Amino acid sequence: YQYLSRYKRKENLDQFTFHPVNIKGAEKECLACLMEFCGRRDPSWTELSNFTHFLNFQIRKCEQSVFCSSVVGREFHGF
Repeated sequence: YQYLSRYKRKENLDQFTFHPVNIKGAEKECLACLMEFCGRRDPSWTELSNFTHFLNFQIRKCEQSVFCSSVVGREFHGF
């Protein structure tokens, strides 16, 4: 949700890294955002769960990748 909400507001995600102590937003806002980006008109809880697990997996891999580090990001904006 933290990435999706910033993406929706067109914020730069290159320098953002999720930290569990800095959670922002209410549960209702989170659910609405997830439903918007899920890609289904009326997703089931299973579809939302699969979507969030997949998204979290991809984001973790991205945050751990040397290609998405702040050092590379300075040289290749948006990479």
